[in-house]
Amino acid sequence: MIPLIQREVVTRKKWLSEKDILDVVAIAESTPGPIAVNAATFVGYRVAGFGGAAAATFGVILPSFLIIFVLSFILRQFENARIVKYAFFGIRASVLALVIHACITMFRAIDKNAVSMLIIAGALLSVTIFDINVLFVILAAAAIGLVCTLSTGAGKEADR
Repeated sequence: MIPLIQREVVTRKKWLSEKDILDVVAIAESTPGPIAVNAATFVGYRVAGFGGAAAATFGVILPSFLIIFVLSFILRQFENARIVKYAFFGIRASVLALVIHACITMFRAIDKNAVSMLIIAGALLSVTIFDINVLFVILAAAAIGLVCTLSTGAGKEADR
């Protein structure tokens, strides 16, 4: 969803900048729920206030709900079929490619300094090697970013 959101919101509609999309992803990833819903809510609010947030959220949820509702009845009839298993194997592979693409795009857009590189490495190790809950990793990364920003005075520059 991240590349799709980025293409629509930044490239096609020009509602947000590349820098803003990082904030959208950060907020959407750190709140409970699917990233598409959280991002739609955030973008809708930025573009049209509360009504925009409500409309964007509803607009993202309703089509997916209806499609999944209908597909659940159809797939139940064919869940043990070999072709369905192979299709899901391919779908999982393509989803991985999309996630990697989003990571590369986001990496290109961040400020590359020692702190951000340490946060990236620490978050990756925490989640993959030490199996630490993602919520704790996000909270720790936010705290580190906040402390570093406030201690260097960068927060005053960002507010301008």
